[in-house]
Amino acid sequence: MYDVITFGSAVMDVFVDTDTAEKGKYMGYKVGSKILIKDLEFDIGGGGTNTAVAFSRLGMKTGYIGKIGDDESGRKILDLLKKEKIKFLGKIKQGAISGYSLILDSKEDNRTILTYKGINNELGFDEIKLRKIKTKWIYYSSLLGKSLNTQKKLATILTQKGVKFAFNPSDYLIKRINLKPFLKLCEVLILNKEEAKMLTKNKDLLIGLHKLGPKIVVVTDKNKLISCYDSHNKKKYYLKPNKIKVVERTGAGDAFASGFVAGLIRNKSIMQSLKLGLRESEGVIKHFGAKNNLLRMRLK
Repeated sequence: MYDVITFGSAVMDVFVDTDTAEKGKYMGYKVGSKILIKDLEFDIGGGGTNTAVAFSRLGMKTGYIGKIGDDESGRKILDLLKKEKIKFLGKIKQGAISGYSLILDSKEDNRTILTYKGINNELGFDEIKLRKIKTKWIYYSSLLGKSLNTQKKLATILTQKGVKFAFNPSDYLIKRINLKPFLKLCEVLILNKEEAKMLTKNKDLLIGLHKLGPKIVVVTDKNKLISCYDSHNKKKYYLKPNKIKVVERTGAGDAFASGFVAGLIRNKSIMQSLKLGLRESEGVIKHFGAKNNLLRMRLK
């Protein structure tokens, strides 16, 4: 029996720092120009593997569901999972290309991400060995296509068996898909403020999101107040992030979400879980890479 199984993307992250300044809400590259790269780094990323590593490093028996190619990136993903003591419960596709993300960092420490999902979105339900999916919690990050349909079917089956479902959808998924069938199954929904506004027009984002189905809702807002509503005791919670120097934000959302859910898995209070999520995310944004500074401790 797993404590948690994550189901989401696995990609090779390529961090590109050109020292380009932001202009308003945009980061511009002049057409026809040749821009020097100040720094270039590679790391394994993707919401599925980022969160799996976070859970495993907190001492939880963790599985990961996803689809990867048999290319060099796929082999590195498998090596990472093995190293981090995470059981691969997905599928390897011969001749397929694994996912890539190109992360363009700005001078102001923000970033724009170009993602190529590759084989990530092609996992069919018949490629999962359902008898091996025995877990207390299932955690989803965003996928599309065949994999999204597999996620929907699997969540329905598992929640009927009493498995708790945590969901952290991205803005592109919210824009493309009707998420109501997922939200009705959710124990926990975690979003940033922009994503939350896409799902509800209610001025009270927490209550508006709760009405869609999730029992516990968390909304983050970068370095501003984190808010949470727990319908089990009909109470709201707030937590203010610390003032820290940001090196790179990639993976911060995954780190926060996995830390918060890990707290709940270990029966911590909502506030203790929020603080653990914040500790994870603030550790990540102090360094390059979505996994490099995740906590290593046995959460009890």
